[in-house]
Amino acid sequence: MNYEIVNLEEKKLVGVTDRTKNSDSNMTMKIGALWNKFYNEGIYKKINNKLNEKAIGMYSDYESDVNSEYSVTVGCEVSSFNDIPKEAVTKVIQKGKYAKFIVKGHMQKAVANFWQELWKMD
Repeated sequence: MNYEIVNLEEKKLVGVTDRTKNSDSNMTMKIGALWNKFYNEGIYKKINNKLNEKAIGMYSDYESDVNSEYSVTVGCEVSSFNDIPKEAVTKVIQKGKYAKFIVKGHMQKAVANFWQELWKMD
């Protein structure tokens, strides 16, 4: 798998989040429901201070390993946490070095394939 090491400045996200784990039979439904909520319930449009028009899917807060619970957040990068929609949450991506992977293709299938390949990496 190709990736690039990048240095990120702190990023602020506003969006919606849920907890799941890979062994949860409802995992894909939960993640899909987040994307639907984000766009179809108008949360995307309510977010102020967007830095761009892109949406971010962030996986974070793992308890221990690939089999543990984690948070999934769908949101936008913002310049500040001022005037957050009541149904939204805030998340911060800490400044630091990260591996950057680019996933292309049909969203659900491409992301699922990406995770399968990532888990095989040493």
